[in-house]
Amino acid sequence: MDQGQGPDSSFRSDVTPPPRPRPTVAQLCGRIAFGATVIAGLIASVVLGTPALHAPESGSGRSVQHTADASH
Repeated sequence: MDQGQGPDSSFRSDVTPPPRPRPTVAQLCGRIAFGATVIAGLIASVVLGTPALHAPESGSGRSVQHTADASH
């Protein structure tokens, strides 16, 4: 007998497990809808986030100028 591994360590079953049941049409539609939602969210985040990655142009007129109030 093998030392420290127990009597069942060398047992190998020749019985195959039953096949997995096929997913129903509703399950397939749910998986497709979930996958499409995740992909659409990733694409939307890239599309909406891309303008934030571009540096503003110097001549765009959107620069904010802060002036010091010297009346103190």
